Amino acid sequence: MNHGILANRQADELHKSIIAYLSANNLSTAADTLRAELSLGDDVFDVETTAKYQPLPEKNWTSVVRLQKKALMYLESVNSVLQSEVDSATSSPNPSKRNQNPTSWLPRSPPRHLLESHQATVNCLAFHPIFSSLASGCDDSTVKIWDWELGELERMLKGHTKAVLDVDYGGPRGCILLASCSSDSTIKLWDPADEYKNIGTLVGHDHSVSAVRFLTGSSGTKNLLVSASGDKTLKLWDIAAGYCVRTLQDHIGWVRDVCPSPGGRSLLSAGSDQMARLWDISAVANPKNELVMAGHENGICCCAFAPAASYGYLASLAGLNKPPPAPSTAEFMATGPKDKTVKLWDARGVCFKKLVGHDNWVNGTVFHPGGKYLLSVADDKTLRCWDLSQDGRCVKVLADTDGQFITCLRWAPGIVKKEAEQTDDDSGELQIRCLAVTGSVDRVVRIFAN
Repeated sequence: MNHGILANRQADELHKSIIAYLSANNLSTAADTLRAELSLGDDVFDVETTAKYQPLPEKNWTSVVRLQKKALMYLESVNSVLQSEVDSATSSPNPSKRNQNPTSWLPRSPPRHLLESHQATVNCLAFHPIFSSLASGCDDSTVKIWDWELGELERMLKGHTKAVLDVDYGGPRGCILLASCSSDSTIKLWDPADEYKNIGTLVGHDHSVSAVRFLTGSSGTKNLLVSASGDKTLKLWDIAAGYCVRTLQDHIGWVRDVCPSPGGRSLLSAGSDQMARLWDISAVANPKNELVMAGHENGICCCAFAPAASYGYLASLAGLNKPPPAPSTAEFMATGPKDKTVKLWDARGVCFKKLVGHDNWVNGTVFHPGGKYLLSVADDKTLRCWDLSQDGRCVKVLADTDGQFITCLRWAPGIVKKEAEQTDDDSGELQIRCLAVTGSVDRVVRIFAN
């Protein structure tokens, strides 16, 4: 029985790793002595087991060095912040530039990091909600995990046989998983807590799976995953059981994107049929297509729900006397079609604003968590920032960062404040992170951070 700080399984793996390391370095007497002490005979610790555990000590040692490096960088950043506060107390240039409000921060050139390792187009990105991990999916059929703070590649995940089209982190509270979907018609689940082991493959779509998202919020949907496919359907999956619980079939063309509302009660889907659809999935057994948003002049590549922080700005643009109540999570939406515009919609299905400026297909849209801006990327190689408080005017264009078509855009999820972490749900005030990322046909992932 293990009475140390390690669990029995962890202690067992440590012992085997030490024995394998000693054996590999010709320290057979020490290895045999330890095996005898632990009663590990040849039937338990054979040649295959030795080969499995031999590289672990060196691997774990280098991991410790990397963690120490991260800790040092973190302490240096904290020191820098504290030093800036001291400087602010002794001098007063422009206060707004010394301590910029996160609600008004926008990406700027140059990027903090250029992550280069993919061998083909980067199609999708996702931030880990807690750690400094970033997942990227590529046409080369791999998923790569990066440390966005250090700008380093951590690992590569292989399992898909064709292009990876989307990735997302999520899952039940305390059990964060990574989901990936592919042109091979499958969805794979990976466990970050177990070195990203592939713990399941969801099979059921008859065509490429173009988008995948975890649902959060209400107890009825927090264990669900939604996917969109070229087979013209959306599917809801039970993560734990690994099977499809519902198929949504109203689209008549390839469903390119799907976005769950913050509360997990609604879905927004968009596709090549030039339609965006709003679904009520509060009753998973009986989901309903509540709204159809028509009027696009081409297929739709992306869609997004507006956060409650945007309601005041969007209500004004829509001509409403007052914004909807904040608890409502499906009041305003954005779609990015191939007609080079970004369209804003209200809950009645009315397009009340077109944002014009891109010169090619719009591939990604995201609302700034502060509510004032909407960001978009396109095949015109630009990232554009639209100010919703100024009638949707384009106030910033990053045109010198990506050398090729920009395929995807993601903003990092907020950090839950400590008071909210004491609750059993995902509610609570979020601290905005000034952190965004883009992927491109040039195979590079670009990190924009304050």
